Amino acid sequence: MLGGCGGARSDSGGGCVPQIQPPPPPRWLRAYESALSFHFSNFFVAFLSEATATLAGSGASFHHDHLHWDLAVSRPLRVELPRSMADVVTNWNLPMSRWLHTYVFQTARQLGTFAAVLGTYAASALLHGLSFHLAAVLLSLGLITYVEHVLRKRLAAIFDACVLSKRCPPGCPHRHKDALWVRGLNGALGAVALFHLSYLGALFDMEADDAVEEQGYGMSYTIRKWSELNWASHWVTLGCWVLACLLR
Repeated sequence: MLGGCGGARSDSGGGCVPQIQPPPPPRWLRAYESALSFHFSNFFVAFLSEATATLAGSGASFHHDHLHWDLAVSRPLRVELPRSMADVVTNWNLPMSRWLHTYVFQTARQLGTFAAVLGTYAASALLHGLSFHLAAVLLSLGLITYVEHVLRKRLAAIFDACVLSKRCPPGCPHRHKDALWVRGLNGALGAVALFHLSYLGALFDMEADDAVEEQGYGMSYTIRKWSELNWASHWVTLGCWVLACLLR
């Protein structure tokens, strides 16, 4: 009963007991929650597509005369516990990643790696329907993955260690493979990838206003959400690029 208490709860004796409102979650925690919610919606669609394709008789392969149902659309653990952002985008949607790599990245590679990476993410943005906030996320992903690739490649050359964006094959020429400091460095760079995921996922706010959901996530919404996080991921990417240039 709320009458006469100005929104506070009324006790049995007629007095007013003030309601305690929980404090809002920190911005970065809310960003991570939004990213996680968006990720799991993608995983649901991926697993649903795997199930329907398997029921239709697709996705089987033969290995040494044995039938294996090994169709995979997404690998959630590789996304939520990433080695790198390149690992995230590859395992987010495996068939689409292979298609873009084969028909876009490899075709544009003659223009240079940077142009090929941005061209691949631009093609992905077009396939997603020219939504501004999706294009902003995908092009930012392109910049992040390219800078990460360059930085980790130079760190691998300097330390002669397996710290590349993708896992090295068993017979790689690096001297340091499983040393404790190598694992620590890979873990730290993986934590940076989680930071980027939270920042990019902040645009998919699960508690967005109804007006925003009706009108779509436009430019003003994208700028506002990233401004609340002080454009942190873009600044970190710039810092990693400067560090990569200094390590030449």
